[in-house]
Amino acid sequence: MSDLPASASPAAPSSSVPSFTGDASPYGGGDPYADYRTADFPFTSYANLADRQLGAGVIAANDEFFAQRENILVAGRAVFDPEHFGHKGKVMDGWETRRRRGVSAEHPWPADDDHDWALLRLGAPGVIRGVVIDTAHFRGNYPRAVSVEAVALPGAPSPDDLLSDDVKWTTLVERALVGGHAANGFAVDVEQRFTHVRITQHPDGGIARVRVYGEVVADPGWLGALGTFDVVALENGGQVEGASDLFYSPATHSIQPGRSRKMDDGWETRRRRDHGNDWIRYRLVAESEIRAIEIDTAYLKGNAAGWASISIRTGEGAWTEVLPRTRLQPDTNHRFVLDTPAVGTHARVDIYPDGGISRLRLFGSLTKRGATQLAARHQQLGT
Repeated sequence: MSDLPASASPAAPSSSVPSFTGDASPYGGGDPYADYRTADFPFTSYANLADRQLGAGVIAANDEFFAQRENILVAGRAVFDPEHFGHKGKVMDGWETRRRRGVSAEHPWPADDDHDWALLRLGAPGVIRGVVIDTAHFRGNYPRAVSVEAVALPGAPSPDDLLSDDVKWTTLVERALVGGHAANGFAVDVEQRFTHVRITQHPDGGIARVRVYGEVVADPGWLGALGTFDVVALENGGQVEGASDLFYSPATHSIQPGRSRKMDDGWETRRRRDHGNDWIRYRLVAESEIRAIEIDTAYLKGNAAGWASISIRTGEGAWTEVLPRTRLQPDTNHRFVLDTPAVGTHARVDIYPDGGISRLRLFGSLTKRGATQLAARHQQLGT
């Protein structure tokens, strides 16, 4: 955990996640992130289930007078331009609501239960391990507190469906104080599968970004109907369990949907100055039979890995190499059909000596045991 600034308040006894409260100083020029408050939240090693690239969206909000709700899912840090004003006021890179008022001159203050809300559709259903409510550049106009709820509904429910009195939301984050110009992180310990999240700010204000970290839990019925699919893909429930180097980019990029669109939309390591090699270890959606492999180096033109190999194992068993060390070309999608299908629960890609790949695809199908285990977990998580 990184050292925290003096303005950070201590974490609650039951949590290892630091918390921040209160205003940040007014912007005084220079780097707008110089006094930004943040920490290394442990749950950010999981995938962001609220990633637009996965298909996430902000489907409704009760108010977005100053800044659009969709901004909270934009990739990357919020941008701040101190000179940018519009006809409604300061243009902010986030979601910002108007100031709430009381009912009369005698009671001009918002009521204790006044609040604004936004509904998020997760890009992939899953178990949520942590949430970050980022108030970057909202220094005196951030919410006093936030709360987070989630629900699992089938299909593609409308905002009206989600707001129905029949829908029972599960609280992930109780109403909690937050700080301005800070990454406010909250660990979540609820073993359920969710499809939608409701972010509530009390009583009003602005939020720059929202990140919802967790593990994808795909629908076994859908995967069964597909038959052959990518058994390591993030959207199907694949997961990165470890990597040798994360200097330039997250290893999770290698199993994101679609082809890479630019160099940093893949996995790239620093330059090695020894005789070692770099690697990523993955957990498959469940035990699977793999029949074909793709290793893509799209947009990695002078820094692609020179060679790669693929190994498979079941549980904690020994690794079996299924694709021997093979020469890779820059900015190229490489396809391999296995002579003998490989069965396992985990995969590992080794690259030599360093560099990067943009995507790894492992095409196959669930074994009978894998399908049974996935269905059991799906049921256990309340769906």
